[in-house]
Amino acid sequence: MSVQDLITAYVEASTSPQPELLAELDRATNTRLVNGRMCSGHLQGRLLKMLVQMVRPRRVLELGTFSGYSALCIAEGLEEGATLDTVEIDDELEDFIRFWLDRSEHGHKVRLHIGDALCVVEMFENNWFDMAFIDADKRTYPQTYEAVLPKIVPGGYILADNTLWDGHVVETSPHAAQTQAILDFNALVAADKRVEQVMIPLRDGLTIIRKLPEAEQ
Repeated sequence: MSVQDLITAYVEASTSPQPELLAELDRATNTRLVNGRMCSGHLQGRLLKMLVQMVRPRRVLELGTFSGYSALCIAEGLEEGATLDTVEIDDELEDFIRFWLDRSEHGHKVRLHIGDALCVVEMFENNWFDMAFIDADKRTYPQTYEAVLPKIVPGGYILADNTLWDGHVVETSPHAAQTQAILDFNALVAADKRVEQVMIPLRDGLTIIRKLPEAEQ
């Protein structure tokens, strides 16, 4: 094993274990779905839960449900009465997602929307959500960010996944469309005076963005 593999194993062993249901969902995601590696997994899932418990949001938005693993981690951290609206564009995943939501004691906190993320976001009023987790189509990250930010209350948070994109963000060769969109997104957020942000080199990169209380829409 490489040093990085050993560090990853050590970090996971030093982190609170995931619930058994989520371990089952992780296995099912990786054995039954294409691109199972997109699942948030143990470490990021525990971080999502803890961040939610720290912020204590009443309304959370997730763009990119995939198998429902991250949705259930977020829901696990939510207090009773708080809700998560999660959006998945692939309607073929709906039955899979609902099966696992129904099995979870936290599934009742989750409202699943099937459709295009940018279209669903427009359904909500500005300043509606306390937190959002962006993990949808990487090619539209800049547009998604601009659509989501007005929906976040001042002082609220956006979490953006995959912001290191397998390290492609530091390559000097011509960039694929997804890589370029992530680069554009990272530059947009870094220059945005409406927010403050920190990028964490966790898994594939996680950027935590806070909308400033004085931010204008």
